[in-house]
Amino acid sequence: MDVFSSTTQVQHQRIQVNGLFLGVTQYRPTAGVRSTLVLLHGFTGSADDWAPLASALSTSAIRIIALDLIGHGDSDAPLDAQRYTLEYCQADILAVLQMLGVKPGEAILLGYSMGGRVALYTAFSNYFRALILESASPGLETELEREQRRRSDEALATRIEHDGVEAFVDYWERLPLFATQQRLPEEQRASQRHQRLHNNATGLANSLRGMGTGVQPPLHGRLAELTIPVLLIAGELDSKFRAINQQMAGSLPLARLQIVAGAGHNVHFERPEVFAQLVRDFCESPVQ
Repeated sequence: MDVFSSTTQVQHQRIQVNGLFLGVTQYRPTAGVRSTLVLLHGFTGSADDWAPLASALSTSAIRIIALDLIGHGDSDAPLDAQRYTLEYCQADILAVLQMLGVKPGEAILLGYSMGGRVALYTAFSNYFRALILESASPGLETELEREQRRRSDEALATRIEHDGVEAFVDYWERLPLFATQQRLPEEQRASQRHQRLHNNATGLANSLRGMGTGVQPPLHGRLAELTIPVLLIAGELDSKFRAINQQMAGSLPLARLQIVAGAGHNVHFERPEVFAQLVRDFCESPVQ
């Protein structure tokens, strides 16, 4: 265990659950814990994505548990795409938390983009006391939309396997969804790229096949069942997910929606100080 700051210790582990190893990074306050925050990254990401957020929250009494989702970072990347489904992801996440001594009703779950879809699905387990979703969605409503997305994701998965991770990351970073990141400092973008290249082709391809939007069970009709506090965060410049989150806010009983000015899809990367303050305020709210 190494020291992250004068008030926080960091521990990197690979924890075996349900027949595979998952990478886990913990940030633990040395002066006591008042809250536990579980973090799930997006597609091509890893637990390392959350280091700036952990640094910003280091003076708070928040224990942070950041996971590498299956196929990403230091987690295993099985050959069987069915091992990547949301059902398995939920089981893996809960198993890790149980091994780390996190009790039901104790933690807040936060997920970004793909990790947000995983987080929303996992929140129906009733294991968490609150939920934070960044640029997430409840899936696609119609079977036609899902079938079209499955075909698109399969083509993309095949491309990753054929061309390799570096060529895919070149393509991924040029998507219009991430155009707002071009204004960020080169050093910041280079750090993100370095992290993305740490992934492997099998893990990324099978993540699309197993937990892509096309195979995600649509959750629109179940949102009213989620009676825990939910913070929805979306970027002002991400019109697609801004609209999705506005719709979700109308269906979730205890939702608060925050549209972050000047941010695109990846709010925590583009506006880290604002994002950290929103998360801190939510975690420390008396409602929690």
